[in-house]
Amino acid sequence: MNTIVLGVGEYGISRTPGTEIKTFALGSCIAVLLYDLKTKIGGMAHIALPHSSINPDRAQILPGYFSDTGVPALINSICSASGKANGKGLLVKLAGGANMMTTHTAFNIGERNLTAIRNDLDGKGLVAMAEDVGGAISRTVTLDVDTGKVMIHSPGRGAWEL
Repeated sequence: MNTIVLGVGEYGISRTPGTEIKTFALGSCIAVLLYDLKTKIGGMAHIALPHSSINPDRAQILPGYFSDTGVPALINSICSASGKANGKGLLVKLAGGANMMTTHTAFNIGERNLTAIRNDLDGKGLVAMAEDVGGAISRTVTLDVDTGKVMIHSPGRGAWEL
């Protein structure tokens, strides 16, 4: 199987059979996963922060780093590859958004990321059909481009399907 590995702030899509898209060790970051059942195009963004206004230069280099630039970039990439005019009909799943610093709930970046991503998806008329978010665990996430199946793995907890 061919694997596309995404780091923090990266996003990618594929329609190549036998491909998986994967990101490792999500803490407060969130993987936004999109899949088009008709064209079998899948995509993922590894979102680190909610708003690009804190670092517009980084948003230019790594649009996937921020929700407000990464969500539209991922949707536009899939729409461009599929020939769709908009993201309507895409399956959406979210994973991550943990509060890794449980003693500092006021700075819960995971929760702030989740709120921003949901708002950015809503602005495009999309809603997540499945989520595995919150808590205080690290998640590695894999999207199978052939099927749209999303697997999550967490150390000490094993693997499960989203």
